[in-house]
Amino acid sequence: MSEERTTTAPVHDRALLLHGAKRNSVLTLEEVERYGRESFGDPDYVSIYGLRPREWYARGIRILGRTAVECTRDVLAAAIGRDLATEVARLEPVPRILVIDPFAGSCNTLHWILEHVPGAEGLALELDRQVFELTRRNLALLDRPIELLHGDYWSLLQDRALPSDRALLFFVAPPWGTALDEQKGLDLRRTMPPVTEILASLSERYPEQPLLFAVQVYEKLEPASLAEVEAVLDSTTLRTYAFNAAGRNHGILIGTRGWRPRSP
Repeated sequence: MSEERTTTAPVHDRALLLHGAKRNSVLTLEEVERYGRESFGDPDYVSIYGLRPREWYARGIRILGRTAVECTRDVLAAAIGRDLATEVARLEPVPRILVIDPFAGSCNTLHWILEHVPGAEGLALELDRQVFELTRRNLALLDRPIELLHGDYWSLLQDRALPSDRALLFFVAPPWGTALDEQKGLDLRRTMPPVTEILASLSERYPEQPLLFAVQVYEKLEPASLAEVEAVLDSTTLRTYAFNAAGRNHGILIGTRGWRPRSP
């Protein structure tokens, strides 16, 4: 008598897409929706560029497994964009704002920041060749006016002279990797590279220009790492967005360096 074998497909969760077999794979629509459904109870969880998965997939948009996990989905990216526009409005006026995303990924957050911050320009930097090529193709299909460069963010910024009359808004969201522990929270010293080092280096690189940093964070943060980040900045505001179940939400740490509030 033959033995019948049944196989069960692995759960499409953070572990599989970020660290497992699907990490560097271009996901099918079924896999994108399955990740949303099995991890968050919502097949449309990975909505980006103002489109649900079924809509962006039909347009030819494609993402990797790790991008599905690490990208900032629409509901969160739009909230970040609105809050940054509010923050910019309370600061001293500047001629123009250049928004820089050193770890571009899908560029979805940069897309939403540019939607909400009036007159801002966008510069995106991406080290990973596979992610860069997919995102460049996606932006072309959507006709998004974002300059996307391939390479290490620090080397690219060292070689590029930024306009001296611009205020600089950095969206800082390096890969979390093992920096996120669901019990202990996100350690900003263990991201790749560490957020603490990124902010210090950029502050030293642009000492004469008004700087605004927006660091993507988790609902729970490792306290010592948060204190190190806050020590680099003139002022900080921490916001958490209640879009997921309690304990699994993302947030934004907004901080200034050399950019003063408007006079009363």
